[in-house]
Amino acid sequence: MNNGLIIAAPMSGSGKTTVARGLMALLHREGYRVQPMKCGPDYIDTKFHEAACGVPSINLDLFMASEQHVVEQADRYAANADICVVEGMMGLFDGYDHERGSVYEIAKLLGLPVVLVVDARSAAYSMAALLKGFLSFRDDIRFAGVIFNKVGSERHQRMLREVCDDVGVTCLGCLPKATIAETKERYLGLDFSNGTADSSAFDSLADFIGQHIDWQTLLQLTMEQQPEKGKDTENMAENLLVNKPAEPPFRHIAIARSDESFSFIYQNTLDAMNRADIRFFNPELNETFPADTDLLYLPGGYPEKHAEVLAKATKTKDCISEYAAKGGHVIAECGGMMYLCEHIITDDGEYPMCGILPYSVSARKQDRHLSLGYRRWILNGKTFRGHEFHYSQFVGKKPPTIATVYDARGEIVDCPILRQGNVLASYTHWYWESLFSF
Repeated sequence: MNNGLIIAAPMSGSGKTTVARGLMALLHREGYRVQPMKCGPDYIDTKFHEAACGVPSINLDLFMASEQHVVEQADRYAANADICVVEGMMGLFDGYDHERGSVYEIAKLLGLPVVLVVDARSAAYSMAALLKGFLSFRDDIRFAGVIFNKVGSERHQRMLREVCDDVGVTCLGCLPKATIAETKERYLGLDFSNGTADSSAFDSLADFIGQHIDWQTLLQLTMEQQPEKGKDTENMAENLLVNKPAEPPFRHIAIARSDESFSFIYQNTLDAMNRADIRFFNPELNETFPADTDLLYLPGGYPEKHAEVLAKATKTKDCISEYAAKGGHVIAECGGMMYLCEHIITDDGEYPMCGILPYSVSARKQDRHLSLGYRRWILNGKTFRGHEFHYSQFVGKKPPTIATVYDARGEIVDCPILRQGNVLASYTHWYWESLFSF
């Protein structure tokens, strides 16, 4: 991959999301074909990426997928782009086990230069020590430069640029403190319920980034630093093109999709299904799916935000219940699993759902508890991998699990895997290959 860069940071909250999203919007507006990507198992940032660039964003994750798969996905999507902008996660070296699976490892694997976004609040020359540490901690990645965020004044900016001169790194810009750079959060991620495709909001953010970041120099440095692909890399790419995923056993796949209730779908998963006949339907609109469906996929989202609407959509619920009762294959992840339960309980009331799984889930404030992390388990001799994050919890009778679930460090976690007939459900969001393996 020789046409991209990674936006990273020393820690979460430094401003990399603002820079990544704004840079994507700016370059897209300037006429570049921008391919967005996201490190880690994030569904929400990718929604903003797609809205900013007009093309789907993909996930690059070294816990849920192999190195070969990540390289293949990145190269395939980069092929038609002028520039790939990859948004990092957490801190540059923060992985699931020390630096394993971190943005650093993805940058090293793909050979991409790193742009470090640093929160410069209440700091001046101390930034020299911080930058020196990041620049010298590992010698097998390259830094295109640094962008400072939350800069207080012109004087502060001059001091930070002097820091960059002293440590030998390019200062690519200084972002002042601004409300446009602030993002409202919902639960663990960003609030995408309104305005994900608001062009005026992206224009404002692009203007902000264009005014304070030297993006032309950034592009020049990025392209100058890209290494030529060697023979081994070319052979790997050729092999990956040959070793495509096997034909999916399901030919007609129905996928629930709506703006919030059923919206957490990896683009990588849709790619793996592209040789099947995919039909989308929206349970919030009381829609059904075709009778010849041989896999029903209910992805996650925020069904608790639309529990009343979903409860009243009896035509959809009856269609799903009848399909499952006849032995239809169903995969339900997190919000999709909640939808299959008897009730979703919120602070506004208790709402009947499909009733296929004899459990109830509460999203009331008093019951909310964060469950977060990578998950791995073995079922029928096959290893499944995915990621869990939610605040809702089972109430009353708790379901047994059909498999022991482990976190990224190999410790057992309480994340039941439910199976009832041909229905497989869990709070975990599976990665693409698991969809064809049960």
